[in-house]
Amino acid sequence: MAFTERPAASAVSPTEPNPHAPTVSVVIPAFNEHDTIRACVLAVLDQTVPAFEIVVVDNGSTDDTAAIVRELQSAYPAAPIVYLMQNALQGITPTRNAGFDRATGDIIGRIDSDSVIEPNWVEEVGKAFADPDVAAATGPAIYYDMPLRRFGARADDLLRRTQVTIANDYHLLFGSNMAIRGTAWEAVGPHTCADLDDTGHEDIDLSIHLHEAGLTVIYWPAMVAGMSARRLDDSPREFFDYVMRFERTYQKHNIRSLSLRAPMAVFLAAYPALKAMRKAELRKLADESDDPSI
Repeated sequence: MAFTERPAASAVSPTEPNPHAPTVSVVIPAFNEHDTIRACVLAVLDQTVPAFEIVVVDNGSTDDTAAIVRELQSAYPAAPIVYLMQNALQGITPTRNAGFDRATGDIIGRIDSDSVIEPNWVEEVGKAFADPDVAAATGPAIYYDMPLRRFGARADDLLRRTQVTIANDYHLLFGSNMAIRGTAWEAVGPHTCADLDDTGHEDIDLSIHLHEAGLTVIYWPAMVAGMSARRLDDSPREFFDYVMRFERTYQKHNIRSLSLRAPMAVFLAAYPALKAMRKAELRKLADESDDPSI
């Protein structure tokens, strides 16, 4: 599998859709996302090039996630918002799969329900897949609820560029900000691991299957998604278990590459400092919300 880094393209003003550009579906798995799903869907609606469809896959939410999506469908009747329930199995993998199988665009974008994509995200996805040899693409993140966001964005991009450089074989898609060609999903989807015990990383598993099929993945720096750093709210034990999902996924595939394990070391080493920064930012936001002068 080839994995290359492509140069960032600058954002442009809204233009008429290119009739020859591939259509882009955006799949959003969701479970009890009252706090984030509205902003997530609105960001997909506010694009320089519109998404072909927006597929929200609800994995049995018990809050008002469904009601919020229905409200957005009513508020934007011309928007291609699809609400899909997936209650048969709990977990991100079957929920993602249901969305990918339902999507009808040439390209299937995948973001998380706390993602807030940049206004040119769909446009950049189209550019990334202009090369017919590209099977999948991934991009960087901006953590919108952390301090020093500009520095954090540069650090995230540097980490992903470094991963591209040091990886010799397998290369990783970032599930919160990725896209896959529909034909590539048809080829590898039936072979991806079900992960019924929900102990692995479905995006890494997909990356491995793309590699085994000899398909090309690229890193596209201009394909930017904002996302929450709420994972840092986990306890140390919970965060360690989350990071170990990398290892469990690799072990299922008998992968021994040390370079692929580098992000695990980075995440674990950075966790204490990032968690302290996250707490400080949340305290700041709470103080601002309590201040009537702001």
